[in-house]
Amino acid sequence: MPKKKVAEQEKLLRITLIRSAIGYSQIHKATVRALGLNRMNQTVIKKDIPAIRGMIAKVNHLVHFEEQVEE
Repeated sequence: MPKKKVAEQEKLLRITLIRSAIGYSQIHKATVRALGLNRMNQTVIKKDIPAIRGMIAKVNHLVHFEEQVEE
């Protein structure tokens, strides 16, 4: 089996809540909370995995995200 690279860089996502979840469904509110966002303009950094990407896709009208590379 091939060995893994030691210096592999991990991709990260910087997610910011830009709109309030007030007035949206309970599913959208729960998704925003599960991302770790509590307040407007709050930013969290999460690993770039398919589950997080799916959560962002569900509430993309409420959040802004950018990709980062961990050094």
